[in-house]
Amino acid sequence: MKKHIIEIEYSEVDSINNLSNEDAYLVAKAREVANNAWAPYSNFLVGAAVELENGKVIIGNNQENAAYPSGLCAERVALFAANAGYPNSAVKTIAISAFNKKGHVQEPVKPCGSCRQAILEAETRFEKPIKLLLDGANSIYIMEGIASLLPLSFGKRDL
Repeated sequence: MKKHIIEIEYSEVDSINNLSNEDAYLVAKAREVANNAWAPYSNFLVGAAVELENGKVIIGNNQENAAYPSGLCAERVALFAANAGYPNSAVKTIAISAFNKKGHVQEPVKPCGSCRQAILEAETRFEKPIKLLLDGANSIYIMEGIASLLPLSFGKRDL
C-alpha cells in the first residue's frame, strides 16, 4: 500500500482592505447580498458574487425551503444565473461570505461539496481556473482554482 499526501495552496489576508480593489468590491457585494438570503430554518445567511470575464457581476444568496433539500446555496444561485444570462462569458472570480446569529462568521466560509462540484464544472466549461475569495471576519482565503478545495475531483475526464 502506498500512502499519499495532498497539500493545498492558498493565500490569506486579514482584512478586506488588503485585497485589490476588484476583489474587495466582490467580497463587499457577497457580504451585502448575504443579508438578503432566505434562511429562516438555519439562520445561516450566505452571499456570493461572481465576476465574469465580460466585467459583469452576478450575485446570489442561499434560498432555503421547508421541504429540505429543495433550497439552493448562494454559490450555485450565482453561478447558474451567470451561466443563464451570460452563457459565453467565463467566470473569473467568486466571492463567498456568510453570517449567522452571532454576525459575520469568524473563519472563512467554505463551499459545500455540491457547490465545489458546480464550480469545477464552470472551470471545465471554459477551461479556466476560477479565483475563490472565501470571506470571514478574521481573514479571507484566496485560492486560484477549485482544485485547492476539490483535489480528487470527478469531472468529464472521468466519464
